[in-house]
Amino acid sequence: MNRFDNQTVLVTGGTGGQGSSHVRAFHAEGANVVIGGIDAERGAALADELGPRAHFTRLDVTDESSWSAAVLAAESAFGALHVLVNNAGVQNPPATIENTDQATWSRILDVNLTGTFLGIKVAAPALRRAAGGAIVNIASTMALGGTAHYAPYVAGKWAVRGLTRTAALELGRDHIRVNTIHPGVIATPFIHEPAAGATAAIADFYSPEPFAIPRLGEPADVTRLLLFLTSSDASFITGSEYVIDGGLLLGPALQAETA
Repeated sequence: MNRFDNQTVLVTGGTGGQGSSHVRAFHAEGANVVIGGIDAERGAALADELGPRAHFTRLDVTDESSWSAAVLAAESAFGALHVLVNNAGVQNPPATIENTDQATWSRILDVNLTGTFLGIKVAAPALRRAAGGAIVNIASTMALGGTAHYAPYVAGKWAVRGLTRTAALELGRDHIRVNTIHPGVIATPFIHEPAAGATAAIADFYSPEPFAIPRLGEPADVTRLLLFLTSSDASFITGSEYVIDGGLLLGPALQAETA
């Protein structure tokens, strides 16, 4: 028996590097998967690839009515919703606070913070109708410290931490668990390609050489943690934060002296 047989999972940003990894893994574990995203061509192609237990729905996470339509699509296609993965996110072009325009600030917070808030707000009644479930909000190691030139992204992800803890308190008695995952530098286009309006990518600022585990993360690393947190194996875990960064936040690893 698979861990997610007869369960329905909605993944936002489901066509991206991490999102598509999550979608495929949940599907392989028996879940019905709802792929939420704004790229209809890629979303439909992924759903077609996976077959009848997969459904694409266009989802603008900044729009409450779009969220309502996505949750309705999940329940209409598969009968219930059991897991929400708030994975959709955007990064700002690197700039100091003084050189960050308000439109950029608002756009990043709309997607990364308001999108997560709306997901919890709209999905919670559906999870309650399913007699409980799990929500995981994908945050960042940038939510655990300051990072120069990424103020909108950092601020939004820090706020997701507080939002997650509040949701965990409000929804726990309804058997709905809410947790965060904080990935470090994961090898996806999000890291390797510059944000809109930027000339440098996040990966340009990070080398894994000093990490305790000296490599970039892979989407599958995050996916495996996500599967655990949304499964019954994590039934006593809520309001918690899970860092998966190869030791990035620990600081540089000392190299052993050679003989």
